[in-house]
Amino acid sequence: RDQVFGRSEQKWRGVVATIAELRDAGRPVLVGTRSVAASETLAEHLDKEQIPYRLLNARQDRDEAEIIAQAGAPGCVTVATNMAGRGTDIKLAPGVAERGGLHVIATELNDSARIDRQLFGRCARQGDLGSCQAILAIEEDLVASFLPFAAARMRHLRRLPRWLGRLVFATAQWRAEKETLAKATKI
Repeated sequence: RDQVFGRSEQKWRGVVATIAELRDAGRPVLVGTRSVAASETLAEHLDKEQIPYRLLNARQDRDEAEIIAQAGAPGCVTVATNMAGRGTDIKLAPGVAERGGLHVIATELNDSARIDRQLFGRCARQGDLGSCQAILAIEEDLVASFLPFAAARMRHLRRLPRWLGRLVFATAQWRAEKETLAKATKI
C-alpha cells in the first residue's frame, strides 16, 4: 500500500519502518531514490537504526552489477538511485519467493511515470513473486513544482488518505509530463 506523508522526515521514518518489517520477514528490499542526495539521506536513517544495507548510486558504479545481482538475497536491503542497476536482473535466492519475493519501494516519483514503472517492474521479473509501493511526502519536488498550492496546504498533515495522495501525485506527474511534451514539441 502506498503511503503519503506531509513532510519528508515523516516519510523517511515510514520507509525505515517498512524496511525493518520486511527485512525481519526475510524479504529482500530494493529502495529507489531520485538522487544521490536522497539515497545518502536514507542511508543515514538506516545507519541510525542499525539496519544493514548496500548503497548503489553514482559513487559505486564499478560494483553496480554485483550489488544488484545480490539484491535478491533474504533480508538484503539495497538503496539505489532509480536508474542504477538497470539491465541487471535481480535473481531471488532460494526460499525468497515463498516469503513474498522482492519488495520495491519508491521514495519519490519522477516527472515521468514511465521511469517509476521501470523501478516497480524490478519486483517481478521473469515471473518471480514480488510487491511494490511508493512512500512519499507532499513537500517533495514533484508536487512543490507542479502543484504548489497542494504542497503548501497539505504538508502540515501527518499522513494523507491513500486516495488523496494518489490524486495529488497523479495530477502533479500529469502536469510534469505535459510540460515536458510541450517543451519537446517546441524544439
